[in-house]
Amino acid sequence: MKDLAQRFPENPLLLPKDLAPSREGLQIISLLNPGVFRYGGKTWLIVRVAEGVMQEEGVLFFPALDATGNTEIIKVPLNDPDLIATDARVISYKGLDYLTTVSHLRLLASDDGIRFTEQEGYPPLFGKGYLERFGIEDCRVTQINDTYYLTYTAVSDSGVGVGLLTTTNWQHFESGGMILPPHNKDCAIFEEKIGGKYYCLHRPSSKEIGGNYIWLAESSDSRQWGNHQCLIKTRPGMWDSGRVGAGAAPIRTEHGWLEIYHGANVEHRYCLGAFLMDINNPSKVIARSSDPIMVPTEAYELSGFFGYVVFTNGHIADGDRLTIYYGAADEFVCGAHFSISAILQTLIYY
Repeated sequence: MKDLAQRFPENPLLLPKDLAPSREGLQIISLLNPGVFRYGGKTWLIVRVAEGVMQEEGVLFFPALDATGNTEIIKVPLNDPDLIATDARVISYKGLDYLTTVSHLRLLASDDGIRFTEQEGYPPLFGKGYLERFGIEDCRVTQINDTYYLTYTAVSDSGVGVGLLTTTNWQHFESGGMILPPHNKDCAIFEEKIGGKYYCLHRPSSKEIGGNYIWLAESSDSRQWGNHQCLIKTRPGMWDSGRVGAGAAPIRTEHGWLEIYHGANVEHRYCLGAFLMDINNPSKVIARSSDPIMVPTEAYELSGFFGYVVFTNGHIADGDRLTIYYGAADEFVCGAHFSISAILQTLIYY
């Protein structure tokens, strides 16, 4: 299937071997799903770094964070009857779920949008407290005036929710705590207020009833969110039949708010699509992709830690040009260009 993406010839831009582990005894398994922003004349990525423990024969090691944010390593014999380890990402031990990796966030900058390096004075961000015991993931960045709003997935044995940090200089951060409780993720705040209110897209989910759908919420202070409304549902038999989730902040266009989102089918193939919201009333969806605008086709998208995945939560819009940075196969960081007008032309209007 042909898509609209003009992939960077330099892809993958970042590989796990390109960064050093955060501490001795850990190894970087994946670099993925970067948030993107402009600061100090540079393009910055806030990359999710997933780390695991070097394994030994007959034993399973897996990491978790203590209350101070330091990594503790749990050791379990593979023949322990209380261990269930059939998934590459999640294990169960004595009735409790753990991740095989713990993620933190790294800041990297680039002058050309292609070659990214860590910068002195901009340290990594690690999970803190019991609600982030299994790490922080998939950060989205929204700039409103001089303040950057960071929404990220906070993971613990209590569940998966959305945390908030704010900063003006990327060296000092103020925590807003968990702004959306479990089970919730994929939160993207709009880059301007509408009618004096903040708006965000988010993705609550339920195993019993409902599904993995994209919702809208509003707030007077960016901390307390309400008036939740369901916007985008999965579509049986289509490329986004299994789950949908917001990408980065919606893009203001003359036609409405354009959102790039991810969708997965029941076989867990992740593609990108788009939908359009009314400029004054974002609860009104006026158009949506029928076919994906990007599908996993390249070798680095088809094979990795979790193959057949393209997933974005960061972009830079410059006129008609949209540059997205995305996670490929849950292991690599890549880039691609799109034409915003070309995306709009593919949408089916209601």
